[in-house]
Amino acid sequence: MNIETKKPYTVSFITLGCKVNQFETEAMTEILEKEGFKVLPPNEVSDIYIINTCAVTKESERKSRQFINRAKRINPDSLVVAVGCSVQLNSEKISKETQADIIIGTKHKSNIGSIIKDRLNNTQHFYQVEDFQGRENFEELKISTVHDKTRANIKIQDGCSQFCSYCIIPYVRGPIRSRNQEDILEEVGRIAKNGYKEIVLNGIHISSYGKDFQKQNALIELIEEIDKIEGIERIRLGSLEPNLITEDFMKRYGSLNKTCDHFHLSLQSGSDSVLKRMNRKYTTGQYRNNVELIRKYMPDAGITTDIIVGFPGETDEEFKETKNFVKDIGFSRIHVFKYSIREGTKAAEMTNQVEDSVKSERSKELIELGEKTSREFMEKYVGKKVSVLIETEKDDNIYEGYTRNYLKVMLKSDINVKNEIINVLIKNIRNDYLLGE
Repeated sequence: MNIETKKPYTVSFITLGCKVNQFETEAMTEILEKEGFKVLPPNEVSDIYIINTCAVTKESERKSRQFINRAKRINPDSLVVAVGCSVQLNSEKISKETQADIIIGTKHKSNIGSIIKDRLNNTQHFYQVEDFQGRENFEELKISTVHDKTRANIKIQDGCSQFCSYCIIPYVRGPIRSRNQEDILEEVGRIAKNGYKEIVLNGIHISSYGKDFQKQNALIELIEEIDKIEGIERIRLGSLEPNLITEDFMKRYGSLNKTCDHFHLSLQSGSDSVLKRMNRKYTTGQYRNNVELIRKYMPDAGITTDIIVGFPGETDEEFKETKNFVKDIGFSRIHVFKYSIREGTKAAEMTNQVEDSVKSERSKELIELGEKTSREFMEKYVGKKVSVLIETEKDDNIYEGYTRNYLKVMLKSDINVKNEIINVLIKNIRNDYLLGE
């Protein structure tokens, strides 16, 4: 390895996977900028590449390794750093099959600056992947700005103790750890002072926020405190477990001024027998009751969800139950995933795996149904005014933003309305956009 002894070193991040990874990349970006590094876009020729990996599927693992090696091809003399979930899960494979110079798991991201500096001063390969113990502390990572965005993701929690039978995440992210409320409020205050109007509370399993503190209502209490912070105009939640939704939670959440009426309520299957094999902790009846509670307090709420098709043993009848459930609920959007075997999970050991061709057919059917239900939800807003936070300028005078209940809106404006919350009259629908003026 032959990086010139020059300053500042340039760094590019490549981030795969979830919103938590995106937050952690933003936090590592701030750490390195404070340490004197210059951060460039992902496709630039840089001295250092940091690949924040994902392990949610075999495909995301393969892509992670691919990006690690691609970085070396862009600049053979670069220092390549592999961090995150795929490294935590399969560090030996990353070490053998990639050209990573530094290998870090899901811990120690807060030390990224000192780790890289130590490596630059020493040619020795750096390897630090630690197993999770019974109890872990939350690793504090902070942001004060978000590059090129108007919506800020705030990480409030890490880890998961659900152990769904298909999911590897509890093994690579460890047990649940909640971030101190004071640290979160301080970060939201900084974000607000830098002009951000909307925050999204994210984590690996935010429904368990505060449980490690033995606090029953920690999440809603946190939201109530954030609601008081001047400058923040919207509070949005990341993916939720259905069991979080109670009468008390919705009564308190719905009474606040800044909370968004959008809920990403994880479903995974509309069949009770499949949910049981998945080791999900609710039934379709409970899920339906939770949706009814949401709509009782927030009638216009957008309900989005994830659904897995082709889970081991899924019969035609069970898939039909899922389709009927999707029709009944009236989701504003669904994300469909074909079941993917993850070694090390209980579902991988199940013998009655579904054929790939069946998975593909079911995926196609459910995506088409999802598009239909999404269109029906959007049609309710044609001819109405909606409040939109403008996030990006797509083209000259063409702007894009989101409603409170997470519908995409595109509009034309002769003045710059980026990062403004404006009332928009919806005139039509094009693909997955509401068209407004």
